[in-house]
Amino acid sequence: MRLHTHIWGPAQGEGFPILCLHGHPGSSEAMDVFTAPLAVDFKTYAPDLRGYGRSRTAQPFEMTRHLDDLEELLDRYQIESCLVLGWSLGGILAMELALRRPQAIRGLILVGTAARPHGSHPPITWQDNVITGAAGLLNWALPGDPLAIALGKKSLFRYLIRQHTPEAYRYLAQRGTPAYLRTSRRAESALFGAIRAGYNRLPDVRTLQIPSLMLCGECDRHITAESSLETARALPDCQVHCYPDTAHLFPWEIPARVNQDIRVWLEAHPTLWQ
Repeated sequence: MRLHTHIWGPAQGEGFPILCLHGHPGSSEAMDVFTAPLAVDFKTYAPDLRGYGRSRTAQPFEMTRHLDDLEELLDRYQIESCLVLGWSLGGILAMELALRRPQAIRGLILVGTAARPHGSHPPITWQDNVITGAAGLLNWALPGDPLAIALGKKSLFRYLIRQHTPEAYRYLAQRGTPAYLRTSRRAESALFGAIRAGYNRLPDVRTLQIPSLMLCGECDRHITAESSLETARALPDCQVHCYPDTAHLFPWEIPARVNQDIRVWLEAHPTLWQ
């Protein structure tokens, strides 16, 4: 499948390519928290994965098709080597792509993800769904408004973010809500099918001899910090940042801190991209 892809890069000249992969639910636009600062020096490729955003499909598929699509993207843009940044599901696909095409992937930036993902999300009640729907609608109409934040603290948003700032809620309204609405049932079915099958690539990622950066939120209930740290320990060359008092959407809670840590890691590994 030819994925709908947003491409950004330096105003002058060509930058080293970074493939930026979103999570579930997600879209290429949701990745602009990373691509906007990276595109100053790098050429970023942010696709809508199959069944997400503008990469529509009416056919059921399995998770491995995402990798076929990403290989097609690399071939289409003649990308012989690149870095991969992946958030949540995107991080899982980043590791899978590195296992499938080791000659092409020079390094990994992994965000809120794991090779053996575990969650600690409590059961969801019908009241949770009602309050979350109301909070989402209010925040969509008034992004970052104090009333939307107050309602959001009582909704399922409390498991996605810990720092209920206007900036985080603006990201939720402008990027999170559209991504959620554009995520297809086919994509959801493919993901949960893999989870039910007991996804575990810990033994395999031990073979990845490339530098990696693992970023995680200490209070993440969707993919726990413990499972992210377990993956970091399995990766042969991995630096870790675990951010206190943040959850799964921590790049929208503390974007400046996250992007600064990514920049420092990139500058510490110039041979990966220069």
